[in-house]
Amino acid sequence: MRIKTTLLFAASTLAAATLTAATPAFAQDIEPIMVSENVSLDISGNARLRYEHVSQDNAVADADALTLRGRLGATLSSGGFSALVEGEGTVALIDDFNDTIPSNGIEARSVVADPDSLELNRAQISYMVDGNGATLGRQRINHANQRFLGAVGWRQNEQTFDAVRGQFAVDKFSLDAAYSNSQRTIFGSESPNSSFDGDFVFLKGDYDGAALDVSVFSYLIDYDTRLAFSSDTYGLSAAFKVPGTPIMVKGSYAAQTDAGANPVNYSADYFFGEVGGSIAGLNLSAGYEELGSDDGVAAFQTPLATLHAFNGWADLFLATPATGLRDYYGKASKKFTIAGLTTFTATIVYHEFDADFGGASYGSEIDAALGFKIGKVGMLVKYANYNADAFGVDTEKLWVQAGISF
Repeated sequence: MRIKTTLLFAASTLAAATLTAATPAFAQDIEPIMVSENVSLDISGNARLRYEHVSQDNAVADADALTLRGRLGATLSSGGFSALVEGEGTVALIDDFNDTIPSNGIEARSVVADPDSLELNRAQISYMVDGNGATLGRQRINHANQRFLGAVGWRQNEQTFDAVRGQFAVDKFSLDAAYSNSQRTIFGSESPNSSFDGDFVFLKGDYDGAALDVSVFSYLIDYDTRLAFSSDTYGLSAAFKVPGTPIMVKGSYAAQTDAGANPVNYSADYFFGEVGGSIAGLNLSAGYEELGSDDGVAAFQTPLATLHAFNGWADLFLATPATGLRDYYGKASKKFTIAGLTTFTATIVYHEFDADFGGASYGSEIDAALGFKIGKVGMLVKYANYNADAFGVDTEKLWVQAGISF
């Protein structure tokens, strides 16, 4: 593996990326344009430059990707009504990687799922007043920590949904209900997997208390073609802040069964528990997550989630193995300032993985990240190291990125 040999290149990429901090076009946010007394036009956008290196202990060559993503949108608003149109484009400046697009040829390199793409990311109309209203069109939908439903913001191409969504809030209670007929994936406009159609129902109800938050949810997924991921999921989650302490306890349970034309009949459970707190500015947490298996036949899946945020940043478990997955992890993070210049956030995470059915060891992983800002430019250096056992192959990944929004 040659992660160490890429550090110099990554450092030069980081230095080049920071030059965008001095770009006059991003010196300040763009103020809304008043089209008339009651109508405003808001221009928004962001850009993100990222270097990604992937090294795996297999027959394919290492991957090196330098990609640039840009988004530009416009929102016309009047009272509670708004209309939004947003385009998104990604281009590879260094493309020594498998971009997952068959028409480009299957490169004999590790995958970096950030292919060239130019697409309509969002196009929606909505009415929203005091947390109550509806949105129609292509839109971003994030539920809670995105374990079951999210925009996959880590990848350059965002996941959105063609949907109708209603949101309602009364006092400490809220309800989020949506129906979608198309999942617009991260794989980009040129991919045969750019979208998956079907019938998708997303429901989430929340109680937001002083010390206790409770959510109930269901995700009913019936794909037209991605049949093995069709499922019905029902669950409950809660978070409790222990009074007088910095301790937070979180837990979740969900049950999943096959649905639609899924060729496999199965049922599987999901369990999650975490305890965390802060000591002298150091944030610590430890947890357990189980995506259960039905006797090795099939396992609990979350095909609409922001998967990179869970079960290790090396992304070995984007689809749960049929034998399921048990993830034991610990996490530490801390913010600190050096010479009064900028604030850094350092994070380290350790995972131990096992099969839910059969008890095989699925290896371990250590992840680390350092985030900071230079002016308005957000910087991130991130590393993942997966050590294989009875699953996958040894994998190392390194990212260096710079991003800015306006």
